[in-house]
Amino acid sequence: MTAQPKGDGLEPAALFDSFVMAGYECSSQRRRDGRRLDLLGSTGHAQWAAKDYRQLADLRIRCARDGLRWHLIERSPGRYDWGSFLPMLKAAQGAQLQVVWDLCHYGYPDDLDIWQPAFVERFARFAGAVARLMSDEGVSVPFYSPINEISFWSWAGGDVGYFNPGAHGRGQELKHQLVRASIAAIEAIREQAPAARFVQCDPLINVISGSRRSDELENAERYRLAQFEAWDLLAGRQWPGLGGQEHYLDIIGANFYPHNQWYFQGARIQRGERDYRPLAGMLKELHQRYQRPLLISETGAEDTERVPWLRYIVEQVQIALARGVPVQGICWYPFLDYPGWDDDRYCPTGVFGYPDGEGERAGFHPLCVELAQVPERIGEHRQRADERWQR
Repeated sequence: MTAQPKGDGLEPAALFDSFVMAGYECSSQRRRDGRRLDLLGSTGHAQWAAKDYRQLADLRIRCARDGLRWHLIERSPGRYDWGSFLPMLKAAQGAQLQVVWDLCHYGYPDDLDIWQPAFVERFARFAGAVARLMSDEGVSVPFYSPINEISFWSWAGGDVGYFNPGAHGRGQELKHQLVRASIAAIEAIREQAPAARFVQCDPLINVISGSRRSDELENAERYRLAQFEAWDLLAGRQWPGLGGQEHYLDIIGANFYPHNQWYFQGARIQRGERDYRPLAGMLKELHQRYQRPLLISETGAEDTERVPWLRYIVEQVQIALARGVPVQGICWYPFLDYPGWDDDRYCPTGVFGYPDGEGERAGFHPLCVELAQVPERIGEHRQRADERWQR
């Protein structure tokens, strides 16, 4: 029997082993200049995963988002080298860490043409092979994010040529292809692991008009509503010919950063400004639309903004929980400082910094302290919400 999401927003009190999650940046796309990024490598996490996971215990974090590098595992069709993944999986098991594994975080093997049916077929076989391997390794209820940020990837890779496949004006076509691939992967995984759970992550945004012109108001709202397209396609609410059905939506992952609100074709809306929309209301809208459990699957800020931003996120989640929104967790992302995609600049966004020669990382103490306090700050609100959801 295939495990299906309830679809009514009613879930066990906790889907994840801790409310706070560590998010390890695992992007592996090719930039427009052809250079392959590998953030698991450049942050040192791939090498030092066991030490990184052990550092989570002091913060009472028992859950993480992490990723596989498909381009390293399947260098030739149908031949899998698990050497880049198995050490990470075993390290997670050794640390008793629950992990949501990204199967495709913008990167794919070089011999694949993403526009062709073979991309969907290969990805499904790869996903099934991952599920079979994890089952053999004793993971009975795996969590996966099949394709990270379908909406963002469609724009970045299909509309503006920011990274692979480097297209312009083909965003909708790419979105459809990524939805097909995600559905095929879910089916392949469920054949191997019927109890598997899936987090479908996409940016949560707010876009409004900077004027009162009716055409701009309509365009801004159309742009804002486009954030729901990938989830709607997976659920079969749009373009049902792609194969979408409601059971392909399990857990909704909302990625939310300080730059996720802006005026249509204009400036960013800063937190604290009149037109800034509170996150709690955005989460309520998301839950009302899909009636699924929600995860803040990515959130974070840079440098001195890290602690104030986390406080804001926690405050808004408290409000959302009080309004009946089943928020299941907050994932700080990236959890490690990292080199910027475009220029390798040092990005101090993490809870921990770069590793030394022994894999030791210095923590950003103010953020460590703040994260450790989140369970208590959320606890009472979560308990009340759990009681409400179970009635």
